[in-house]
Amino acid sequence: MFKRLAALFMLALILGIAVVGGDLYRFFEQPLANAKPELIEIAPGTPFAKLAGQLRSAGVIAKARDVRYLVAYARLTDRATRIKSGEYLVPARQKPATLLDQLVSGRIRQRRLTLVEGWRFSDIMQAVKNDPALDHTLGEAQPDDVMAAIGHPDEDPEGRFMPDTYMFPRGTTDVAFLKRAYNTMQQFLDRAWAKRADNTVVDTPYKALTLASIIEKETAKASERTRIAGVYSRRLTQGMRLQSDPSVIYGITDYDGNIHKSDLRRDTPYNTYTRAGLPPTPIAMPSRASIEAALNPAAGDALYFVARGDGSHVFSATLAAHNKAVQRYQRGGS
Repeated sequence: MFKRLAALFMLALILGIAVVGGDLYRFFEQPLANAKPELIEIAPGTPFAKLAGQLRSAGVIAKARDVRYLVAYARLTDRATRIKSGEYLVPARQKPATLLDQLVSGRIRQRRLTLVEGWRFSDIMQAVKNDPALDHTLGEAQPDDVMAAIGHPDEDPEGRFMPDTYMFPRGTTDVAFLKRAYNTMQQFLDRAWAKRADNTVVDTPYKALTLASIIEKETAKASERTRIAGVYSRRLTQGMRLQSDPSVIYGITDYDGNIHKSDLRRDTPYNTYTRAGLPPTPIAMPSRASIEAALNPAAGDALYFVARGDGSHVFSATLAAHNKAVQRYQRGGS
C-alpha cells in the first residue's frame, strides 16, 4: 500500500513539474498580452513583485500565474534588483525576456518639445510651462530669475536658446531643459563665429545673434537669408539705418498686429528707423541658417528689399528702384 501511494505521489510530482515546465516554456516563448503599446511608470525603489502587478493591471501580463513566473525568472536571472526607474513605453506583443532587457537597460520613453524658429523668449517659457512631462520648478519666475537659475545671470534671455526639437525623459526639470537649449545655441554660435566670412560686419558673436534674429523675422525663404544679411551688412557699413519693421514691432508694447507710420516715428531702443546700428538685443530666436547667413552675407549692391506678398522679396540697389517696387507690391500700383 505504501509503495503504491509513493508511486502515485512521484507520478503526480513529475506530472506537476511537467505541467509547470510547459507553462513556463509557453510563457517565455509566447508574446505578452498587450495588443498595443502600454505606458508604465516605475517609481524609484519599486519592488519587482509590485512592478509585475503593475504590468498585469496594464494588460501586459494576462494571468496571475504569469506574474509569478515573471517574478521568479527575474529573481533567478538577477534582474529583479536591476530594474531602472522611469517612464517606459512597452511595445505590443514582445516576449518577457525582451521586456526585462528593456527595463534593466533603462530604455525609458523620451518625450519631445519643439522650440520654434522665430519665437520670442515669452513663447519659449509658455511652451515650457505647458509641457506636462517637465518638472516645473520655476513657477512664475521673471526672465532675470530664469537666467540666474540656468547659470547665466545678467544676460538678456532673448535669442539665447536654440530652436530645435528636444527629446527628454519625463521628470526633467524646466531648468535642465532650458540649460540644454541655451548650451546648444552657445555651442553652435561659437562654431559659426569661428568660421565667419571675411566680409562679416558684426564684431562679436552676440551682435551676430542679434542680426540673425532680424534676418529670421524678415524671411522664411532659405534662399533669401544671405541676401538679406548682405543688405543689412552694407547698410551697417555705410552708416545707413537698418529700417527693419520686425525690430520696430519688437519695441512696441501695445502692438495691435499692424505697423503704423506713428510706430515708425516712435523712438524706442528697437526702432531701427530712428536709431542707427543694431538693436540692443536679439528680437527672436534665430535658426542655425539665419546665424550662418549673418556671418556669411552675400555679396552684391542691394541696399533695399520689399515683400512681394508671396513670402519672397524684391531687392534693389537704389532708392528709386526700391520705391517703384514698393509702389507695385505694397501699394497696389502697376
